[in-house]
Amino acid sequence: MNVKNKSAIAAIIRERRAVKKGYTNKKVEEETVRDLLEDAIWAPTHGMRQPWRFIFIDKDNLPSFAKKVSETYTPDMQQNREEYLNEPNAILVVIMEEPEKQKQWEENYGAVSSMIQNFWLLAWEQDLGVVWKTNPHIYDPKVKEILNVSGNEKIVGFIHLGYFDKQPLKKARISLDDKFTKYVG
Repeated sequence: MNVKNKSAIAAIIRERRAVKKGYTNKKVEEETVRDLLEDAIWAPTHGMRQPWRFIFIDKDNLPSFAKKVSETYTPDMQQNREEYLNEPNAILVVIMEEPEKQKQWEENYGAVSSMIQNFWLLAWEQDLGVVWKTNPHIYDPKVKEILNVSGNEKIVGFIHLGYFDKQPLKKARISLDDKFTKYVG
């Protein structure tokens, strides 16, 4: 079915792309991110735990943040990582509460992932590019310290944000027929 014949939500799900590069100089405002999050946090969440919290790093604070994070890498990688972290116009760090029970941990991760997808779709609707990054630094205890992330929390990702002029190319999906089976008992 053509995207034009889909509902608005189905169309935006199919049109959304990961915007990794090519950001314009337009500043990503804190107010915009907060407005998007106000709707995104309506994601499904087991037991209404709402296991997320956020740290916003705007363009003005990105250079010092990128420098600190890059210093957690080996000297030969520091310049590369600093430049990489300065590419977006802002970063939203998404943090999750980590319960001890595996079931609750998985429920929390599912809820946070759903919330990120909501945020991404809402941002796309406003021509704000998003990409969810899970680079090695999100697992580094020194980065958790820089961000004041507690021992019972996990950095789920750095969400790179920026406005863009050129939409990334669409990539094909594996056919549903290759991924779908029916259980017959």
